[in-house]
Amino acid sequence: MAQNLSIVILGSGNVATQLALALKRRNCSILSIYSKTLANAQTLAAKVKAAATNSLTQLPQNADVYIVAVKDDAIEELLSKLVFVPGLIIHTSGSVSSSVFAKKFASYGVLYPLQTFTKTRSIDFKKVPILLEANSPKAFKLIKQLASLLSKNITVINSEQRKAVHIAAVFACNFTNHMFTVAEQLLQQQELPFSLLHPLIQETAAKAQKGSPQFLQTGPAIRNDKKVMNQHLSFLKNEKGFKKIYTLVSKSILDFTNRNEGK
Repeated sequence: MAQNLSIVILGSGNVATQLALALKRRNCSILSIYSKTLANAQTLAAKVKAAATNSLTQLPQNADVYIVAVKDDAIEELLSKLVFVPGLIIHTSGSVSSSVFAKKFASYGVLYPLQTFTKTRSIDFKKVPILLEANSPKAFKLIKQLASLLSKNITVINSEQRKAVHIAAVFACNFTNHMFTVAEQLLQQQELPFSLLHPLIQETAAKAQKGSPQFLQTGPAIRNDKKVMNQHLSFLKNEKGFKKIYTLVSKSILDFTNRNEGK
């Protein structure tokens, strides 16, 4: 039965933690948590009643699925050190091709949860898009079975498409959060709370979910209001980094608008 899948998780960070907790809630058996730092493995293992190890040689070799949930640049090195070939192995990365498995493993794929994760913030996986890739029908069947325990929002894509999704997610999430950080810094300099922007942020996000963002752009850049933009740049004269961001993004908005008006 799907709920009885046995899982080994390699990693103990944000994604590994949230996956382990979610799969445990769905009655999967988490056999072992691996981390290079044993204390980190033990912390997560205690939450899901699993064994903890910092040695790849101590991993159980009979699990249904091995989930590699480590930093993108650590995946290839970890795989090279794995001393046995499991039945099915997958990673959770948005940017690493499934071909990373090809030379060593017979059954493999990707389960990429399209969400931002932190260890301490609970996630409702039912709402999280899960993007899948597999190297064979047999591998796909098991990966989809696993994904179905987490979410009903499942999409099958290839590695090139997943790379595009990951880049889009960086713009939509990571870059946007940095903009929030810049905005917070500017307000703090004037002894004002970031909470002033909460309603604006909520409305902007809500509108983006209802229509195409390109048709919802507002502000001085899309109007090419040079007077206002010059005032802003003057205000930022002592914040060279912020001034550079303001100039670059404003130009991008205007260029994008001009290109599309010409179509």
